[in-house]
Amino acid sequence: MSDSAAAPARARTPRTGAGSTPVELRGWIKARREELREKFFRRGDPQRLLAAHATFVDLLLQRIWSECISDPTLSLVGVGGYGRGMLFPHSDVDVLVLLPDGRTADAAVERFVGMLWDCGLEPGHSVRTIAECVEEAAKDVTVDTSLIESRQIAGDPELMRTLDTRLREQRSVRAFFEAKFQEQKRRHERFQDAAYNLEPNIKESPGGLRDLQMVLWLARAAGLGQSWKELAAAGIITPREAASITINERVQTDLRIRLHYLAGRREDRIVFDHQIEIARQLKLKGKGAMAPSDLLMRRYYLAAKAIWRFNQILLANLFDHVTPASERKVTQIDEDFEVANFTLALRDEDLFERSPGKIFETFRKLQDDRKIAGLAANTLRALSRALPRIDRSFREEPENRRLFMEILRSDRLTWTLRRMSRYGVLGRYLPAFGRIVGQMQHDLFHVYTVDEHILMVLRNLRRFARRKFDHEYPFLSQLMQEFARPEVLYLAALFHDIAKGRGGDHSTLGMRDAARFCKEHGLSKPDIDLVTWLVEQHLVMSATAQKQDISDPEVISQFATLVKDERTLTAIYILTVADIRGTSPAVWNAWKGKLLEDLFKITRRVLRGEADFADSWVAGKKDEALRIFQQYVPDPGRHENFWKQLDDHYFQRFEANEIGWHTRTLWSRVTPDAPIVRARLSPIGEGLQVMVYAADQPGVFARITSFFERMQFDVAAAKIYTTSHGFALDSFQVLPRSRATGEHYRDLMQKIESGLVARIAAGGPPESSSPGRVSRWVKHFPIEPKVTITPDRRPGRWMITVSCADRPGLLLALARELHLQELNLIDARVTTLGARAEDAFVMNGAALGTPEGRARIAASLEKIVSA
Repeated sequence: MSDSAAAPARARTPRTGAGSTPVELRGWIKARREELREKFFRRGDPQRLLAAHATFVDLLLQRIWSECISDPTLSLVGVGGYGRGMLFPHSDVDVLVLLPDGRTADAAVERFVGMLWDCGLEPGHSVRTIAECVEEAAKDVTVDTSLIESRQIAGDPELMRTLDTRLREQRSVRAFFEAKFQEQKRRHERFQDAAYNLEPNIKESPGGLRDLQMVLWLARAAGLGQSWKELAAAGIITPREAASITINERVQTDLRIRLHYLAGRREDRIVFDHQIEIARQLKLKGKGAMAPSDLLMRRYYLAAKAIWRFNQILLANLFDHVTPASERKVTQIDEDFEVANFTLALRDEDLFERSPGKIFETFRKLQDDRKIAGLAANTLRALSRALPRIDRSFREEPENRRLFMEILRSDRLTWTLRRMSRYGVLGRYLPAFGRIVGQMQHDLFHVYTVDEHILMVLRNLRRFARRKFDHEYPFLSQLMQEFARPEVLYLAALFHDIAKGRGGDHSTLGMRDAARFCKEHGLSKPDIDLVTWLVEQHLVMSATAQKQDISDPEVISQFATLVKDERTLTAIYILTVADIRGTSPAVWNAWKGKLLEDLFKITRRVLRGEADFADSWVAGKKDEALRIFQQYVPDPGRHENFWKQLDDHYFQRFEANEIGWHTRTLWSRVTPDAPIVRARLSPIGEGLQVMVYAADQPGVFARITSFFERMQFDVAAAKIYTTSHGFALDSFQVLPRSRATGEHYRDLMQKIESGLVARIAAGGPPESSSPGRVSRWVKHFPIEPKVTITPDRRPGRWMITVSCADRPGLLLALARELHLQELNLIDARVTTLGARAEDAFVMNGAALGTPEGRARIAASLEKIVSA
C-alpha cells in the first residue's frame, strides 16, 4: 500500500432493488471493470486503479447488502487485500460476514452470499461470530493477518470495532512477529532465496510485493502505522526511504496489474509470454544485445533488490521497537561495532562515510560470529548511503583487498556474498559483477539471471565443502574438503560467467578479468594460472563427458593433456558439477553425474602414470564382471562363448555391472531366435536401464526409439554395440517424462520387456513422429538449430552432431531420418540441457562417403530440427 495513491475516480452506483437481476449486475461489473482498464492504459496510475477497483466493489457490496440484509446488528467486513482498499483486477474479493456472538447465519445471509456468486463476483467469503474470529486468529496466524487488514464495508460498525479490540487484547505482538518472520523465511526458501528467477513470482518471490505487505502487517500489529508516511512519521524509516519504497512498489504494482489484464485472471508469475507483451505496452526499446523484455526484467530485478533490502531494514527496526528495553541485549565488540539483539550495529552511523574500509570489516565480523543473525537497521542504512564510497580508490586500497580475500577464505561464504550482493556491495567492488546484475540468459537451460547463477554455483561449492552435506555427493565432498586453498575454486566460480552479455567469448573475457583481479589481490602465480584456466575452460569437461566417447583412450589422453595435472583435474571436476547444478533443477541428473565421475576417475589414472591404463582398465572390468556373473552362474567357463563375440571396445564402452548383467542374461542364448529385452532399475539411481539384444538389422534403433516415445520415456543415454557375429547389443538409460507414472516399477519393466520385443520382432519401417509441443522458452527465445557432419577418429565413420530446441518426438524423428538415409548407427550420445538438445551419432554408410551425400543428409536433418 502506498501513500502516494491519488483519490479514486467516483464510481457510478449500480441499479439495485426490485428491478435488479444478477444478469444486470454482471453487465454493470463488466462495464465498470472495462472502464477502469481503459483508464489505466491511458494514464498508467497503478495506485489509482487499485483504489478505484476497491471502491466500485464497495458500492456493489453495499447495494447487495442493503437489498438482502435487513438485520442492523450484522456487519460486512473486507479482509485481506480487499480489506486494504487496494484491489487488483482479478484478485479475490475476500469478505467476512460478522455476526454477534451466539448468532448463526440465516436465510438472508445465505441469499447475500448467493447473490455475490450469481453476479459473477466469485468472492472468498466466511461467516463467523466475533468469538469464532478471535478463536481462529489465535490458532492460525494467516487468519489473524487477514483480520489485521479488515475494513468496514456495510452494516453495524460497532461490531467490527469490538472485534478489533478483542483481537488486539488477545494478540501477542512478539509472537505475531516471530510467526511472520518464520513465514517469510519459509516463503523465501521455496524460491531458494533467489529473487532473480527468469520467470519470477512478482508477489511471493524475495523482493516481491509480499515483502512490503509483511512490513505493514507487523507495523499495524504493533500500532506503529498503516502506511509508509506513518512509518516515516514514527521514525521507523526516513522520508527519503519512504519515497524510495513508493517508487519501487509502484514498479511491481504496475507489472502485476498488467499481468492480471494480460492473463484475464489472477496471475503473479512474469512468464516469458507476458514479459514480451508488457515491454511492448511500455514501449521499451532494446539496447545493444538486450531485448526490450530484458530491459523490462532488469527494471523488475532492480526494484526487487531494493524491496528486499528495505524489507530487511524495516524488519530490523520494527523488531527493535517491539522489544522491551529489559530484553534488549547490547554487547560492545570494539569502538566501532556492537551486537544489539543478535544483529551487528554501528556505534556511529557515520562510520562508513569516515572510514569506507570498515564496510568489509562489517562482513568479516558477520562471518566470524554465528550468533549474529544479520545487520542492524542502522548498519543497513549506513551501507546504502556509503555505496558510492566503494570506488576505484577503495578497490585499490591494499587493506580492502586483503579483507575481501579473507571473506573468500572464511566460513559462511555463501551467506555473506549473498548479502554483499543484495546490499549492492559486491557489484560496487566488482564492477564486472555489477554489470550482470539482473541480466537475463536465453540459452534454454539457465533459469536464473547471470548474477544469481554465479551465486548458486558458489553455494554448491560451499555445500561440497561442508561435512553436513556429505550425504548428497560423498565423493565430491571428499575431493572438495581435501582441496588446498579452495578460494581458487570460489574465484573461478565468481568469474566464470561474469563477462556474459559483453559480446565476444565470455570465457576469454572473464579469464582476463580474473587474471587482473587475482594479480591485484596477491595470489601466487600457480593459483592465478589455475583460476584463469578454470574460467577459460569451464565448459570443457561437460562437453567432453556428454559429447565425446569417454571409453575411447584417445579422448581420455587428449583430455588428460589439456588438464595437465591432478589438481587442475580435481578443480575442473568440482567446478563443472557445481556449475551444471546451478543452472536449473531440471538440467542435472544422475546420468550426467556418472559421466563426469567416470571421466574424472579415468583421467586421474592417466595422470598418475598408468601408461597401460586402457589395458588395465579393461582387465579390471572383466575381473569385476566375471565376479558378478559367477554369483549367479558359479560353473567356471560359462561366460566364454558369449565373450568370444565381444572385443575390447565393448569392455571399454560398458561398465562392469552392465557386463555382468549382460553375461548372466545372454551366456546361454548367444544366438537367440527372437530379440531379448531386459529392464532394471538404473544402477545410477534414476530411471531405468534397458538392454536390447537382437540380430542386427536396419532401423532397429529407430524402432526402439519409437517404442520409448510411445511409452512417454526420454532417452537420457544410449550405448550402441554390434557383436562380431552380427547381433546388436544396445543399452539405454530412460527417464519417464512424468515423475509419477502410477505404475509399480515391476509392472513398468515387464511392459517394456514384452512390448519392445514385439516391436523389434514386427520389423517394418519406424513410425513417423508428429511434432511435439514446443516449450514456452523455445517459443520466445529460439536457438539457431545446427547440424554438423565431421570425420570420426576411426576411418569410415562420421560424427553427426545436432544442436537444437528439444521437443517430444525429436529423437525419433532424427532416428527415422537416419534410417531412411540408409545409415548404420555405431554409437549415440543423447544430451538434454533444459529445453535444448545436443545429440551426437557415430554413423557409417555409403551416402556419407561423398560431399554431396553429406550435404543432403545435413539438409534433411536441418529440416527436422527447424520444424
